[in-house]
Amino acid sequence: MTSADTRTRCDGADCRKKTAGPAELAAPRLRLCPGCLHLFTGRLRQLPGLYAELEEVLSAGPRTEGRERTTGGPVPSGLPFNAAAADVRAEILATLGSWGGLVVTQRGVPAPERTVRALAGLLMRHAGWLAAHPAAADATREVARLERAAHRVARRETLRRVSVGDCVAPGCTGRLVTVVRGGGGADSGADSGAGIQCDADPSHAWPGRLWTELRRALRGGQAGGQEGGEEGGQEAGTPPQERWLTAGDVARLWSTPTGTVYRLASEQRWRRQTRAGRTYYAESDVHECFVRRGGAGT
Repeated sequence: MTSADTRTRCDGADCRKKTAGPAELAAPRLRLCPGCLHLFTGRLRQLPGLYAELEEVLSAGPRTEGRERTTGGPVPSGLPFNAAAADVRAEILATLGSWGGLVVTQRGVPAPERTVRALAGLLMRHAGWLAAHPAAADATREVARLERAAHRVARRETLRRVSVGDCVAPGCTGRLVTVVRGGGGADSGADSGAGIQCDADPSHAWPGRLWTELRRALRGGQAGGQEGGEEGGQEAGTPPQERWLTAGDVARLWSTPTGTVYRLASEQRWRRQTRAGRTYYAESDVHECFVRRGGAGT
């Protein structure tokens, strides 16, 4: 009897749903074929990034027209809440935690932190053991389902109308707004139409990457002509109030993939704050970084 004769059909979710063609054989002593094992570990590797993307859409709410909020600064109460994103995030953490518990209990390894990244890393390190486990079929099916659900919610297009401030054109009384489409994914880049336009005169328009220059123009005008307000009323010589942007805001305004934003934030040591589990970056650090990149032609 050959070794192939003792091998069984692959239990992987992707092989099981095939409706035509011969079934793949599981690798020796495993219940998954090499292809399904590769897909399983690849999906585990993607889940932390998808989990982070879902964080970006948590406050975007369902797809809507005309929703307006102010980017940066404290997160206002009453922002729309994306229940689908919250549900998928909770399911990712719970499911990975369940499979991680199985590995810890049956393999006697130390329990990781209860974070998606740590749990996914544990499961990837023990993927071969899981591939030989009687529950391999369930593991591959649940992880595949999580990946599909996360992609469906994280990449769903959302439309936000973000208020920037008063128009900086001389004599104009309009407001500057930008309409951004989210859900492009971690590496798909920003929406190409994320420009800034005056709601009173469409000819007053700027590309999204000039957002911080406009903010500085706004601050200058308000400091010189107002004694109060959110950003006015600052005494001469005092530093302007810092504004804070999410990675999604940076990606959309500078037409840069979110993955690149995270890399630059780490490499350039942008100042950051964490509020309610979300990370915000200092606008001035972001601005200076992209000005340098633009000057270098990168």
